[in-house]
Amino acid sequence: MSFLVAPRRMRKEFTIALVVVGAALQGVAMLASGQAAGSVVKQAGVVDLVGGARRLSALAAPREATASTLRASLTAVDSEVKKAPPGEGDLEKAPAGGDGEADTTDSPDPSQGKATPSGDVCPANMVLVEGEYCPEVEHTCSKWMETTGRYKNYRCAEYTGAKCLSKQRVHKKFCMDRDEYSPVVGELPSARSSWTDASKTCGAMGKRVCLESEWQFACEGEQMQPYPYGWKRDADACNADRVDIYERDGSLRDLRVGAADKPRCVSPFGVHNLSGNLEEWTTIDASAGSAAPRPAMKGAFWQPSRNHCRAAQTAHDRFYNGAETGFRCCSDTAAVRNRSPRRSGG
Repeated sequence: MSFLVAPRRMRKEFTIALVVVGAALQGVAMLASGQAAGSVVKQAGVVDLVGGARRLSALAAPREATASTLRASLTAVDSEVKKAPPGEGDLEKAPAGGDGEADTTDSPDPSQGKATPSGDVCPANMVLVEGEYCPEVEHTCSKWMETTGRYKNYRCAEYTGAKCLSKQRVHKKFCMDRDEYSPVVGELPSARSSWTDASKTCGAMGKRVCLESEWQFACEGEQMQPYPYGWKRDADACNADRVDIYERDGSLRDLRVGAADKPRCVSPFGVHNLSGNLEEWTTIDASAGSAAPRPAMKGAFWQPSRNHCRAAQTAHDRFYNGAETGFRCCSDTAAVRNRSPRRSGG
C-alpha cells in the first residue's frame, strides 16, 4: 500500500514518527555542537560536558542486568558515538574561543577537601561533608585510555587540572553514609535496589536519597578531582574496569565487594566506594521535593565506564533495579533517628 493511499490514521502516525525522529536527530546535533550547559572536560580543543543540564538518555552507557540487554544498549550507544562520544550521559563539543591548552586556575590542592571529623554532628556510620561546592567544573584530560575505536576519548587515564566555571561556589553541609547501604554493617552492599526502594529505606532511618550535587561534592571534594581517589585513573583503587562481567547463561555476574576490600577507594571526605562497585541512586536537584522526583545514577559499577565524579546515568526511571544498582543515604546535619543497620553478628 502506498503512502498516498494509506488510511488517514496510518499517514498521521507515519508523519508523527518522522517528526519525532527528526526532533531526536536535531537534539543530538544540538547537543553535540555544544548547545547544552554543564561541567566540562577538555583536551586538545575538545570539551566534554558531564554535568548540569546534560540529560540525554539515548547517550547513556549500558545499564541493564543481562548480557542481551547490555549488548543491545551498547549497540544503541554505538549508533550515537559518531555524533557524540560515549559516556554516562556525557557529551562533547569544541569550546567557544578555546585554544585547547590546559587551564589550571583551580588545579589540585592537596590541602583542600580533607575528611572532616563528624563528631556529634552526624550519626554513626555517616561522615560530615562540608565545604564550598562548584556547580560547573571544567577538567582537563591529558591522556585518554582509548585513542581509537568506538570508545575513543571515553575513559580518561589522567587529568591535569580543574577550573570552577561558576560565578560563585555553594556552601554545602550534610551527612552521608560512609558505605553503600547494607542491612548488616560490614556485609556486601545491597543490590537490585530501585530509587523507590532507596527512598523508603533511607526515609525509615530518618534520612533521604542523596541529591546529585551532594554525591558529586562528596566524591570530588573542594579541589574538584575527577575520581574520588585523585587525578590518575587507577583500575585497582576501586571495583571498576572489570571485563569478566557475564555468567555462562548471559546474566550479569555479581562482582560486588565490601568497603574493606578496596581501602584506597576513598573520597576526600572519607566516603567509600563512590566509584564502581554498585551504581548509586541519587535525586536530580531540580526535581527534589516534587511529586515525581527524577533519578540520576552515579559512580557506575564494575564494568569499564567513565567512573567520573560528574558523570551520570539518567536512562532509568525510579522503579528500575538490576544486579548493579545500589544506594547510600544522606541527611541534613540535624539529628537523625537512630535506626541504623544492625551490625554483623548482632
